[in-house]
Amino acid sequence: MTNRLEEKLRAGGFAVTTELTPPKGIDLSDLLAKAELLKPCVDAVNLTESPRARMAIDPRSVARLLVERGIEPIVQVTARDRNRIALQADLLGAAALGIGNFVFMTGDSPKNGDHPDAKPVFDLTTVELLGAARALAGGHDLAGNELKGAPRLFIGATANPGTEDLAREVDNTRRKIEAGARFLQTQAVFDASVVERFIAAAGLGDVALLAGVIPLKSAKMAAWLNANVPGIRVPDALLAQMQAAAAAGREEQAGIEIAVGLIRALRGVSGGVHVMALGWEAHVPRILRESGAVP
Repeated sequence: MTNRLEEKLRAGGFAVTTELTPPKGIDLSDLLAKAELLKPCVDAVNLTESPRARMAIDPRSVARLLVERGIEPIVQVTARDRNRIALQADLLGAAALGIGNFVFMTGDSPKNGDHPDAKPVFDLTTVELLGAARALAGGHDLAGNELKGAPRLFIGATANPGTEDLAREVDNTRRKIEAGARFLQTQAVFDASVVERFIAAAGLGDVALLAGVIPLKSAKMAAWLNANVPGIRVPDALLAQMQAAAAAGREEQAGIEIAVGLIRALRGVSGGVHVMALGWEAHVPRILRESGAVP
């Protein structure tokens, strides 16, 4: 099966991915409508796995429904809830259903989610998860046992270019690449120079980096991100721009303009962008068109 995201990144194209959160329940009408809206302007759609440890429908099942609609999914896989046996079994099952893109991460602690009494597993680290996926793609499981048919997997991980401890993040990123990550999706950035600095420090080689972009909905949102999300820094100039827009009653337009300008700047720096719309999916096609990221 053709993996369009992998082909585009290997060819050096500027890729665009976005992110949707499967619901708590089986009514997928809203998610599928958003996916169809985004289909013409993105290369693939991330599906989160019970983010913030809040239980939701399994992303692999939703991914299969996207495949049937001609939309390429990327399944996020966390180490939080399953041991290495279940994780490998899930990867094989997903591959058999035509799903080839995965992003691996540790996952949030259950104590902060909606099932705080759930027992955390964390059997594998992110690096070990990547190693397990690479082993499966190579025809054997994590214990060295041969598979009857190996899956084709395009595996990725996350990075945080804006972290205060750049050296530690570079070291973590290098370990992920050595374990098999072929692309990276980052925490949101608001300054292309932060991404440029990280790429130079990490020496990514042929590993593509998709810089995270969150369109700012309001000045209050920008201030909240600065105060509450490690590694995200909305520059003072952008914060002032959003505050002035709030006073003029044009926050929405200002947020769109900032996202457009950021993506334009990133086009000469990163291998693509990962747009986290957070409910603003309807604005994503316009943002991507005005930035030149898509025709």
